[in-house]
Amino acid sequence: MTANAKEHRPELAAYAEHDNASRGRRHARSERGEDSPFELDRHRIMSCTAFRRLGQKTQVVVTSAEGDHYRTRLTHTLEVTAHSERLARLLGLNPRLAGSIALAHDLGHSPFGHAGEKTLNELMADHGGFEHNLQSLRVVDYLEHPYPGFRGLNLTFEVREALIKHRTRYDRPTESGLPGMEVSDLLGSGPNCSLEGQVANVGDAVAYSLHDIEDGLFYGLLDEQTLEAAELWREAAGAVRKHYPDAPIHAVRRPILDTLSAMIAEDAYAESSKRIKAAKVTNRDDARSREDDLVGFSPAFDQKLAALQKMLFESVYRHQRVVRMDAKAQRLIRELFEAYLEDTKLLPVRFRDRIPDFGRHRVVCDYIAGMTDRFCSGEHQKIFSSTRFE
Repeated sequence: MTANAKEHRPELAAYAEHDNASRGRRHARSERGEDSPFELDRHRIMSCTAFRRLGQKTQVVVTSAEGDHYRTRLTHTLEVTAHSERLARLLGLNPRLAGSIALAHDLGHSPFGHAGEKTLNELMADHGGFEHNLQSLRVVDYLEHPYPGFRGLNLTFEVREALIKHRTRYDRPTESGLPGMEVSDLLGSGPNCSLEGQVANVGDAVAYSLHDIEDGLFYGLLDEQTLEAAELWREAAGAVRKHYPDAPIHAVRRPILDTLSAMIAEDAYAESSKRIKAAKVTNRDDARSREDDLVGFSPAFDQKLAALQKMLFESVYRHQRVVRMDAKAQRLIRELFEAYLEDTKLLPVRFRDRIPDFGRHRVVCDYIAGMTDRFCSGEHQKIFSSTRFE
């Protein structure tokens, strides 16, 4: 590591996670090089197979159903990363760490989005459950194993801690569902994660709010009249519509969303700065020791954002086309899970070998959770199709 990398970077606040102060990895870093610990995390995350599979996993619209322009888990992840790094820079936090957390936060997501997650959680109800944020930690700590000396990606404490403590309005993981994995050190650091981890939580909420609007419009699940019911949308659209009052929504959706993105970032920066100052945060562990988040939105803005997200839930996530696809995905995953459970010889050998350590249910869950939409559908056809033999 160079001398500059060893020093505290002047642009980082005292309460940021500095490159030279990481709590380290579970296994000693063996390779040479000058990358910071969080830059190395980024490299390992982006190089792993679970990251590449995100490109064929559903965000909201099933990836194989609607053409080439839908959001996937991969594009969602990249947008979360961009929002997280932006806010981290504004707050004087470490953008390398915030970005690495964002890149890893959905590695454990199942095929077919939240429909797949819901089904796996139901099937695992008596066996530890399934929650995709916790599964992300399982992916980077165990399921990925590209290095011969140990299992997992051997990421820093700071990234792993943020994964198990990731929380948004819809995500509230607990430490359950991680059989055979030691996480007491991650949980023992305090009830919360670093400020960079909290930034990634906010980046997640920002990303799905914005891109779900665009996808909803693109696929005809939303229209401008419906959006106008949300105050936050009206505020963002007002300035743009003054200049382009007669333009179709698809011609102006991007500048409106860019305006909305800037509004969200401004409020998050102002409110988070206010909270950090009021809490008298002077070091990185001050934020960990607090139950409440120090990175977030002002109460008034959060209320507007909640109303926008509620509108999206009702108009997009509960749209008949999405509900129909979700129902089909849930049935497919349930049938596949039960087939593997009944006859474990259908599983690849490397997964069957793990059954003595983790049990059939967890191994089957791990296998299905790692599938892409396309692979999951293909495996279902191989087992249940009366005309496909291979």
